Amino acid sequence: MKTKNNLILIIGFFLILIFHGCQKDSYTLGDLVAPSNLVVNVDVLGKDTNNPNGDGSGDIKVTATADNALAYKVDFGSTEAKNFVAMKNGVYNYKYTTLGTKTYTVTVIAYGSGGTATTATKTITVKFDYKPADFIVTNLTGGTSKTWIVDKSVAGHFGVGPWAGDGSRAPVWWSAGVNEKVNCCNCFYTSTFTFTKAGNNFSLAVSCPDGAFTKTGSLTNLPGIPASGDEACYAYAGGTNSLAFLPTPVTNDGSTNTIIKLGGKNIFIGYGALQDEYEILSIEANVMKLRIQGTETGNAWYLTLVPKS
Repeated sequence: MKTKNNLILIIGFFLILIFHGCQKDSYTLGDLVAPSNLVVNVDVLGKDTNNPNGDGSGDIKVTATADNALAYKVDFGSTEAKNFVAMKNGVYNYKYTTLGTKTYTVTVIAYGSGGTATTATKTITVKFDYKPADFIVTNLTGGTSKTWIVDKSVAGHFGVGPWAGDGSRAPVWWSAGVNEKVNCCNCFYTSTFTFTKAGNNFSLAVSCPDGAFTKTGSLTNLPGIPASGDEACYAYAGGTNSLAFLPTPVTNDGSTNTIIKLGGKNIFIGYGALQDEYEILSIEANVMKLRIQGTETGNAWYLTLVPKS
């Protein structure tokens, strides 16, 4: 009888444990408090009385503080679509790379508990004047003015490769041979490109005595080119316009990470294409290698030029 009673007690004890073990824990959700007193400060590098829009570097520092904030994100207003990035400890350094003096709206979001958020904006005006390395300017212009031509004497003076991805700094899809275009399109080799430096201003004068080597219609920006036709030389005298320099969006090996930005659609370098930004892969006193986005999606074109003798 005693054994039976002990068995009943043991079974009862385990039933109590199971009963309590199956009960759900009780949780209490804390108060959802949105961040308050959000303050956004934007420091424009080099801003002073004489330089109200900064020193031309385009660099800014954004600092955000708020009560009850757990994290921050910021958009710099440099693109049409919002692109918010996380701010570590409420701080983010950024560089604008659009030439000239531009006005932007900086937007900061402070996040609180449970996904609550508070937003603040700040309007700023920033100046960007990219200054390329001295050796680039010296080699490109000779200090004042220098004329270049496409170098038909070397293989690979014209080539095609992928714009992005593996091998995106080499013409791995096709590479021209020596004198490749002499018979079909000799204007490719007789057109000249004169780069001039006058103080802090730069220009490019293009001369095309035998026409411009280009495609037609929507595949070129050059004025007066026929609406249709094959890749060839087309009557075009040339033109003169300003140019500026930009940094590449991303630092790449095998490049100077500097872009020649043409100031108008009446000038080009080597090939009359749609794009107006030429990445300088390398430049020395006697040779310059360029890369430009091709007219076909996904293509990059490569050019090798030498000073005109």
